[in-house]
Amino acid sequence: MTIDSIDDVQSMLAGEGYICGRALATVTFLSLKLGRPLFLEGEAGTGKTEIAKAIASALGRKLIRLQCYEGLDAASAVYEWNFAAQMIAIRTAEAAGGADRKALQSELFNEDFLIERPLLEAMRPHEGGAPVLLIDEIDRTDEPFEAFLLEALSDFQVTVPELGTIKAQEPPIVILTSNRTREVHDALKRRCLYHWVDYPTFDRELDILHARAPEAQETLSKEVVAFVQKLRTEDLFKKPGVAETIDWAKCLLALDVIDLSPEVIADTLGAILKYQDDIARIEGSEAQRLLKEARADLAPV
Repeated sequence: MTIDSIDDVQSMLAGEGYICGRALATVTFLSLKLGRPLFLEGEAGTGKTEIAKAIASALGRKLIRLQCYEGLDAASAVYEWNFAAQMIAIRTAEAAGGADRKALQSELFNEDFLIERPLLEAMRPHEGGAPVLLIDEIDRTDEPFEAFLLEALSDFQVTVPELGTIKAQEPPIVILTSNRTREVHDALKRRCLYHWVDYPTFDRELDILHARAPEAQETLSKEVVAFVQKLRTEDLFKKPGVAETIDWAKCLLALDVIDLSPEVIADTLGAILKYQDDIARIEGSEAQRLLKEARADLAPV
């Protein structure tokens, strides 16, 4: 698939059910055109991870995902040796009457015993073109891992001490995401194109819901989006993202709900709010108030 313009990016993503604004489409186009990593920051559930999946699917590329977590180190992200297979090889060599130690060591530390982790896998050639490397929730890692990524993202290469430096013949399409639980170092951000993924407007969120839950009736879809938008104005510990909007709509469809009511909202709040304090705050009269305000906003539409 050829991407020649920003409009092509929007059409490509829309074909995968991902509806985005002009600003996000622009930075995505530039990332693809210039071969620069794309750094997406924003609240959880706003579609940062999904865009990587949509790009990989639309371009027919393999998606390689590195899920970050506290304590993640370079070795875990790049490679590890298959120790079980190495032990079997050693025992087999011993049973056969021994082997030259240098020769055995050379045999044990070659590609046959190498387990590739996401960063190394992304540097390898792939049928169909360079893969999409998703480095998800980079803010969960520690600063030393960020420092390691500087080499990987600057030169698109990683080092395995026993094998040497492995450089990508064709750089992968790199997308990093952050929920901003902590600030990511400027040195890493400077190597990327940056975009803040915010909560969508009512119209865009309605378009997203149409794309992801097309079976929902128009009236229900509008009420769902309007209610979630009202929820985001409340003082909540965790505001619902677009992912929660889609989940809630699908839950309501599974219950054959035609339109919202305070009772239905109370029964299904767990689909959009993930903390008991938030649920307790919205239950009852608050849910009724928000539904009334949401419907009032919809009245002129």
